[in-house]
Order: sequence, then C-alpha cells, then structure tokens
Amino acid sequence: MLNRTEQPILQPIEKVDFVAPQKHSINAQVDLFHMKKVADETTRIDLYFDAGKCKGLNGIPAFTNGLLLSGTKDKSSLEINEAINSLGGFYESGLSIENSVVTIYCLREHAQSIFDTVLDAIKNVNFHEKEVTELLSDRKQKFSISMEKVSYGAQREFQKHLFASNEIYSSVSELEDFDNATIEQLKKFHTDFYKKGLKKVVVVGDLNDEIISSFIDTCRPIAKETVGTYDSSIVSNPGNFIIEKEGAIQTAIRVGRTLFNKNHSDYLEFLVLHTILGDYFGSRLMSNIREDKGYTYGIGTMVSELNQTGYFLTSTEVRKDVRDATLKEIQYEFERLQNELVQEDELELIKNYMLGQLLKSADGPYAMTDLFLSVQTHGKSLDFYNEAIDVIKAIDANRIQELAKTYLRWEDLTVVACG
Repeated sequence: MLNRTEQPILQPIEKVDFVAPQKHSINAQVDLFHMKKVADETTRIDLYFDAGKCKGLNGIPAFTNGLLLSGTKDKSSLEINEAINSLGGFYESGLSIENSVVTIYCLREHAQSIFDTVLDAIKNVNFHEKEVTELLSDRKQKFSISMEKVSYGAQREFQKHLFASNEIYSSVSELEDFDNATIEQLKKFHTDFYKKGLKKVVVVGDLNDEIISSFIDTCRPIAKETVGTYDSSIVSNPGNFIIEKEGAIQTAIRVGRTLFNKNHSDYLEFLVLHTILGDYFGSRLMSNIREDKGYTYGIGTMVSELNQTGYFLTSTEVRKDVRDATLKEIQYEFERLQNELVQEDELELIKNYMLGQLLKSADGPYAMTDLFLSVQTHGKSLDFYNEAIDVIKAIDANRIQELAKTYLRWEDLTVVACG
C-alpha cells in the first residue's frame, strides 16, 4: 500500500522517448505528417500555406486569409459552414508573419468529408463582392477599436522598429487599407500564394491509409513546387520610442531585439536566461515589478522564432504614472543578470521547472505533434529536446552571465512605451 507520509523518490530526467509523426511525400517540396496514435475519435488537420504577412502589403494577406471559406461559384459561405457544422466540425484560419494556417477539427468518421469541403472552398474561393465588403467593413471597425488600445499601439510601433531593415516585415495596417483593397488584388494574392502555395499538411488522428492517400491526392495540385524564401538578416532599430496617447490610463511597454531561432548554438542556453528573467510566475521581472513594486498585474518575456531568424520580447502594461519607474526596473533586472551571478538555489529551481515543463509539453499525441512541428520547421528532429535536457542540466551561472552580457545590453534593445 502507498505510504502517503513519505515523500516520493525524485527521479531525474535523463531522456524522453518522443514519437514522431509518419512522413508522406506530396511532392518533392511538400510533405504530409500523420500522427496516427490517437486513442479517441478526434482529428485535427493543419494546412500551412506560404501566404503570411510578409508576402504582401496593405493588409491583402490578412484579408485573403479571412475570405478563404467565403464561397465559391457553386456554394455560398453559409452552405460551406453548414456542411462543416452539420458534421460536428469547425475550422480556424490564422495568419502570422510568414505563414497562413487553416486548421480543421472534427471526428475521424467525418474527416474525409469535412476535409474535402474545406479544400474545395480554399481552392475555388470566388471573392463575392458582398462577402468582401462585409469582411472589410467588419475588420475596419475592429481595427478602429484596436487603435484605441495602448497594447495595440505599442505592438505596432515595436514591429516597425524590430524589423526596421525589411519594409514588408515591418509594415503595419493603416485605416485606408480597408478602403483601398480591391477584389482583383485579393484574387491575385490567392492565385500567387494559395493555388500553388501549400507547404505542409499535418494530420493528428487515427485515420486509415486510404484516407491519408486521398488527402495527398487532393492536396497535390496546390502544393508548392519551390522552396520558400524568407529574410535571414533582419536588423532592428534600437532606442527609446515613446508614444503619448491622450486620455490613456495605462502605458503598454515592449522591450526587445532581433535574435535567432533553434538553429543557433546559443538558443537552448538563452531559454534558461529568458526563463529566469520573465518566463514563469516566479521570474525576476514578476517578483520585482508585480510582487514588490505593484506596478502591473503581469509582466513576462518571450522568445519567438521565424523561419530564418527570431526575436526576444518583454511585455507589460502599467499605470501611466509609473512608466519611467517600470522601465528603470526592467533595465535593472537586465543589468543585474550581467553584473551578478545567479545563485545556485535559484538556478536549480529554474532547471527543475524547465524540465518539468518539457515533460508536460510532451503529454499526448497533439502535444507531441506540436513539439515535432516546432523543430521540423528548422530542419531538426525530436532529438533536439533530449539535447535540451542535457543543456539545461549542464548550464552554470557563469554561462548565464556571459549570455546576458551578449544579448541583454540595454543599448542594443528597442524600447517602446505607448500610453
């Protein structure tokens, strides 16, 4: 019988047996990845297109993405959505700087039917004038509301300076974009980046080989035939950028810089530094600026990756009257990591936290697939995470200080405050 008065023996994490999805070739450049080991009836299908924001200006990529299931010459948007909803499925479409992704959720028994419905809608979208007008009007209204928020203003300004060396990566939407977009522009973007822009398909669900083969055949006509190209040399514009917003009660703060992705030798070690600084509830920024000073409800850091590069970001919202004090404390925490060695007990806590989070993120086929996708984008295998375990366990305070001196120098950072 389990003795609950005794603490369980701690088992150190040495290695995790990750499970990779099976790879099927659609053409020489595009693959379908299938994670079949799913115990229940659920299915998820992700369609990645080379149609992100970096492929166009003036909001055209976002508008096109929002209209993908807006109707063909044979079916209205209502008919398409009813066909999906009647089978208990639903879909999401999303847009990032370098990707456009359509995700389908359904039961496996309806996967074939819903997949065919969605693919037909994407391939043959007709950009009906009524649908285009309604989407642009709705997006314009939401944009106007967003522009009143200090968080949105800070993010826009930060993007301009973070990607300063690249006109398209740094571009942000303007109000006139919603009035100037034309159906011809949308059709051209769809032709250029969707009709031959599919770059990856991911299926999670216990589907048989016949259905997977059908998916491959359906996708082949729109699969990319060339390797996608992305900027690998983006340079940010460091400095302080203050946007005064009349009537604002709060100030949104963004501090960061261009960095790197998983292919850089310092990536895994930098994640340890970033966790200490702001990537968990007990982080230094949270302890100082929330718990001690009471300036904010929350502050954190993130490391975001692109195909060929990446960036580091610190984000928070504070009372307008403590803007300068908050920036001073953020700078203090950055410089403290450069000037003082992290104590052994804090470092041990961080290591255990990160290893626990890694195990948690590998729980189940959906989570395991997402881990795979995170490394597959950068040409790596799931062995990357066992390498991460070794790096986390081995890093010491001197190396963390060295990384802080290299990557957290205040003069190299883009600092934006809007409020």
